Amino acid sequence: MADNKNNQISMAASAIAMRGIRIFLSAGKAAAERRASPPRARRTKTVVPGNKLQFNIAEILLKETKFDKNELDALFTMYRRLVTSAQNAAPTSVIAQPAAKIDGIDQNTFRDVMHNTFDLVTEDVVLDRVWLTWERGVNGGEGALKFEAWARGLSVLLRGTDEEKKSHCFAVYDMNNDGYITRDEMFTLLKNSLLKQPGDEDPDEGVRDLVELVLRKMDIDKDGKLSIEDYKQAVEQEPLLLEAFGQCLPSKRHAAAFIKTLVNK
Repeated sequence: MADNKNNQISMAASAIAMRGIRIFLSAGKAAAERRASPPRARRTKTVVPGNKLQFNIAEILLKETKFDKNELDALFTMYRRLVTSAQNAAPTSVIAQPAAKIDGIDQNTFRDVMHNTFDLVTEDVVLDRVWLTWERGVNGGEGALKFEAWARGLSVLLRGTDEEKKSHCFAVYDMNNDGYITRDEMFTLLKNSLLKQPGDEDPDEGVRDLVELVLRKMDIDKDGKLSIEDYKQAVEQEPLLLEAFGQCLPSKRHAAAFIKTLVNK
């Protein structure tokens, strides 16, 4: 019994230390960069969603999300505004080149919402992974976010169960979608948190040490990589490990503030 208690204390202490290191490093990087957005696409033909959320889509989303009808209507109004704003802000296309249509939320707009609304000031590699895990296109990961995918994704971010949030974070960290978070993936995710200092002889060495620490604490079956089962079991024992490799969920405060805006619309 005493050994189990000591192990739990050790895991909690390690998780706190690891998260502290990551937050410290990423804060330095964020301060140095503070949002250099990629160039926007050429001006596009305006494809504005309808004024009202269609009844059949609302009925489906009432079953598939944790939003009520009023909240879905408010989300749809916001969605229309985001799509229209992105289309109006896009540069004019070159003469003789047809402008592509954007029928949904593009990646630049998605980044802006994650940064400005949910304060996900996280590493670009993590934010890109968050974008890629949201449902888009017939094969997934393609095109802009349609409203249905937008609503389902926000439902997980804002009101997801513990299981849904674990699955979401794991999918973000599983960079090649093979069902495991490998050493190389951990290294890539954690290395992007580093703000390199002048004179650092081998900044990668600290990252490799951090990867080994993570594996000791989270690799339950000791096979040198994290399965979804390893990850979920480790997070159950120590919740601070949920976002061990980068922030991909809004804080409770920002989630509550966003939901409040939906209620007040």
